[in-house]
Amino acid sequence: MALEIRQVQKLAQQLVMTPQLQQAIKLLQLSRVELEELISLELQENPALEEGPPQERGEVLETLVAGEAEISEVIPPEIKRELSTADKIGTLDWQEYIDTHSNSVHGSLTAEASREEDEGPPTWENTLTKKTSLEDHLVWQLRLSRLSDREETIGLYIIGNLDERGYLAVSPEEVCQATAATHEEVEVVLKQIQFFDPVGVAARDLRECLLVQLENLGLGASLAARMVSDHLSQLESKRYDKLCRELGVSVEELVEASHLIASLEPRPARGFEQDEVRTIIPDVSVEKIGDEYMVFLNDEGMPRLRVSSLYRRLAGQEGKEEEHARQYLQEKVRAATWLIKSIQQRQQTLYRVTQSIFKFQRDFLELGVRHLKPMVLKDVAEDIGMHESTVSRATANKYVHTCQGLYELKYFFQSGLKSGNGEDIASESVKDKIRSIVSTEDPRKPYSDQYIAGLLGEQSIDIARRTVAKYREAMRILPSSKRRQPYLRK
Repeated sequence: MALEIRQVQKLAQQLVMTPQLQQAIKLLQLSRVELEELISLELQENPALEEGPPQERGEVLETLVAGEAEISEVIPPEIKRELSTADKIGTLDWQEYIDTHSNSVHGSLTAEASREEDEGPPTWENTLTKKTSLEDHLVWQLRLSRLSDREETIGLYIIGNLDERGYLAVSPEEVCQATAATHEEVEVVLKQIQFFDPVGVAARDLRECLLVQLENLGLGASLAARMVSDHLSQLESKRYDKLCRELGVSVEELVEASHLIASLEPRPARGFEQDEVRTIIPDVSVEKIGDEYMVFLNDEGMPRLRVSSLYRRLAGQEGKEEEHARQYLQEKVRAATWLIKSIQQRQQTLYRVTQSIFKFQRDFLELGVRHLKPMVLKDVAEDIGMHESTVSRATANKYVHTCQGLYELKYFFQSGLKSGNGEDIASESVKDKIRSIVSTEDPRKPYSDQYIAGLLGEQSIDIARRTVAKYREAMRILPSSKRRQPYLRK
């Protein structure tokens, strides 16, 4: 059979990732803060895009339930028909343009001042201050100390080489080499820094950190100092009987000293972390109205976009001499239109996904975490007729406010375990039960993982010991040997 070249006609369907589709996908997975930043950037770069009057909450809900695009009121039909010649308006009134878009500095300042007066108090973000770092706090104390220039150089090098716990991350020999100082000079400066606030900072290990704090309390020769210095590993394993024999003290004295050690700070840098806690603004909220739960999108602070009527008229001018400007403006108008469409589609998708989630998780809203049902992306995708990837993007970095608290939308997608009665139970519900069991145990005889698995089995939850251990570690609960407190303080 001879090879030959042929022309074949074939009809096929395929998805083309147009720039508009890529933009819609990108907007769908943005968080609220990222969406606000993108809108602000587009308002600055696209002259055809402007901010319209705010929309009431009821109007947003009515628009979403009806499934109609919000842009139908602000985008005229001629834009959708690529601005046909029959719909174009004649020449632009430049006087109107000047009156509407004044570039005078005085006008801008006046408008800005009046806007600030109308808006009232500053936003929460504008009242934030920079948190003092541990390094700045220590350098401030170093400057106040009566040290020579050479000692200050050594101190600055030590402070600049602390790890996230507040411990010295380099050896004294490295400090000597970097600052051309003797070992005795480094030890003197290091000792002085260790008694700065917080006490114990710049220690080389946990033992030194605790001993410095005890010395600062005037307990350098106490039983607690002896325990930290020579028996820290036994203290960690709570081998109190052996410690009593080696130290020659009573159990009461040993327990008192161990509680004193437990009150010390093993991480001096705690409280100086630069990861500031930010208030999360929910993207959507669920409220109970009557006997039904209603979903509301949080559009507070989000500008309502529309295409500028002025630039629509500019894009519709006739004449060959304005061809280049007209093409530019038409491109900007189309970009603004697609952005508004994409944002509206994002809001509709988020509304439908949230509505579907709580159709499955109504028991959670009524009774709490213990009644959370196992659910996967496929359940919601089939319910609303969307692809799983769309649901995944819609729930990424989104938060919902419910009567049970503030949760990430991803939180409601939980794996499940089989219960004894044949029903599925969410893993988060099992974690909550484990947490409740541990909180009610006797500290002298804490429950082992095997015993917890048995207690859950009595509640018709078939779970293995290793699964209990996995959930316990995920919740940062110590094993029973670490939770045991044989001697409680009276």
